[in-house]
Amino acid sequence: MIRVLLRAPARLAALAVAALLLAAPAQALDIEEVTSPGGIKAWLVQAHDIPFTALEIRFRGGASLDAPGKRGAINLMTATLEEGSAGYDSQGFAAAQEALAAAFKFDVDDDTLSISARMLTENRDKAVDLLRGALTDPHFDQASVDRVRGQVLSIIASDAKDPNAIAGQSFRKLAYGDHPYGSSLNGTEESVKALTREDMFDAKARVMAKDRLVVSAVGDITPEELGAMLDRLLGALPATGAEMPPRADLQLTGGVTKVDWDSPQSVVIFGQKGLAMDDPDFFAAYVFNQILGAGGFSSRLMEEVREKRGLTYGIYTYLVPKDLAETWQGSFASANDKTAEAIAIVKQEWAKAAKGAVTDTELEDAKTYLTGAYPLRFDGNGNIADILAGMQLEGLPIDYIATRNDKVNAVTKADIARMAQRMLDAEALRFVVVGRPSGL
Repeated sequence: MIRVLLRAPARLAALAVAALLLAAPAQALDIEEVTSPGGIKAWLVQAHDIPFTALEIRFRGGASLDAPGKRGAINLMTATLEEGSAGYDSQGFAAAQEALAAAFKFDVDDDTLSISARMLTENRDKAVDLLRGALTDPHFDQASVDRVRGQVLSIIASDAKDPNAIAGQSFRKLAYGDHPYGSSLNGTEESVKALTREDMFDAKARVMAKDRLVVSAVGDITPEELGAMLDRLLGALPATGAEMPPRADLQLTGGVTKVDWDSPQSVVIFGQKGLAMDDPDFFAAYVFNQILGAGGFSSRLMEEVREKRGLTYGIYTYLVPKDLAETWQGSFASANDKTAEAIAIVKQEWAKAAKGAVTDTELEDAKTYLTGAYPLRFDGNGNIADILAGMQLEGLPIDYIATRNDKVNAVTKADIARMAQRMLDAEALRFVVVGRPSGL
């Protein structure tokens, strides 16, 4: 995956810092739903302290919408969007952003294609017109496609030699099989080499459509101005894109998969089925995950695997609620002669966790951290816009920011016990080990 972030001049950087310092706390955000004259919806937080606006655009489906046999097309297309559009070649497009003190970023993952824009009020109209060209009239000239293709092929070659990337890809394949989640969004060397310029236009049409659009804006802009901007920027996009993929059939079973790799240590990824964010037990799982493996040196797994036994430098767990599948995963690295013992301890702690017992101190500490850390995420217009876009993608209500910490604080020991007994299963854990571990 190629991430494109174009550097803005010092003035935009200084205003971005000012936006960070002036950002309102989470509980003070006034979020408005705006509908443009053309029917495009967006969430807006007005902040007129400085003449700066952050805009976040999302398209559901992301790289999962690659056409059959065209794996990697949407990733390559996304990375080529800023290589020239309308009346600009790639150098002219970059120079125009620099002159406007604007910054655009294009990115894609399994579920979402994302566009981030930062612009000054005085240059907003021109910046919007420049971005509109990239979104509605990209050149995808052959030289640019070939240049970016070379960068993607370099990433694919690098990943083939990276044990962490190998472990991640092996786990995805075991978990999701032939579903798009089961393969890298970068594609393979073979699939990427076969992509044509025409495939870029097809990939764009598959994902960049108004029926899967989410928008948020934070900064020096009124609802009326935002509505007009949305129609000018996005109104020419097609109404519909490709059909969304089906839910992934999670294929994980318990056991160990070894991938031979000549290294003094092994990289390990492990996981089982997880929970969707709309599951009634999600917040219980979220709090318990902090206790189990997400809490750094205060987590159970770090205590048992690192502190007591010295089997790893670090071990972490994380909930992965993707749009079309959910897993509960973890990862660590260990010396080859210690990997088997580390895996045994993880299973032991997972079986203990499945009983769902937590102490009052564990529960209180987890809640204190999760609720205290949450407001720190709202540290600037761009971060707030990003959070608002994510909320819309997840189908969360517009008042979620005000109620989120209440949901964390409402989790009880009984909630965790019910969730853990329902969800956690040490025998269902699949471990993917990349290295040459002994005793496995």
